[in-house]
Amino acid sequence: MKRIEKKIALITGAARGIGRAIAEKFAGEGADLALCDLNCDWLQDALEACRAKGVKANGYAADVSKAADAQKTADAVMNDFGRLDILVNNAGITRDGFLLRMSEEDWDAVLDINLKGTFLLTKAAAKIMLKQRSGAIVNLASIIGLIGNAGQCNYAASKAGVIALTKSAARELASRSIRVNAVAPGFITTKMTEKIPEDIRKKMLEAIPLERFGMPDDIAEAVLFLASDAAAYITGQVISVNGGMVMQ
Repeated sequence: MKRIEKKIALITGAARGIGRAIAEKFAGEGADLALCDLNCDWLQDALEACRAKGVKANGYAADVSKAADAQKTADAVMNDFGRLDILVNNAGITRDGFLLRMSEEDWDAVLDINLKGTFLLTKAAAKIMLKQRSGAIVNLASIIGLIGNAGQCNYAASKAGVIALTKSAARELASRSIRVNAVAPGFITTKMTEKIPEDIRKKMLEAIPLERFGMPDDIAEAVLFLASDAAAYITGQVISVNGGMVMQ
């Protein structure tokens, strides 16, 4: 049996990497999809891959850091699908640099997309889910939000904020059967992480007990679990998927 068959799922940052892996995983499990990214042209390959699995998939262009875009996207999903069962807040960016050299612009950009974007989409989706008295929200955090990392003060702060937002929203929305959880990936092989210098990549690999970097599909599986009825009694939790790099 498909785990989220006929559910309607909105996934941000769905054009590539982890977001696309989640989209294709959800499509394989029978969900109809609303895929969101900055540019609809970026979404075409992902949309075609999902539709090939026999589900409905629509693309939406939005800047998740803008309240008007977040609400417009939620409204469009309701107009096109009639309901919203699952929200995956995956959109995220990095602008790495050491604290004393980090510009205010780089700080703001990362907090705006990673944390404010998660807040805005969660707020817009929650309005719908409250009326339905059901829903599942899964936020993409990071182990960096748990342990910090030199050169990533902005990213660490944004992801720690996502974790705190997840727990607070879970408490607020639980009475209406809306679950809110987070997945905290470790080192996952994507275009974003490929930019990390090779010497640092080597050191990170040495710190992973499972002796490999994660793949986007590893994260997609965890997100699928939290979005499905298999996690019906789980809310306010953070599942860390990192090959044992961080154990808490």
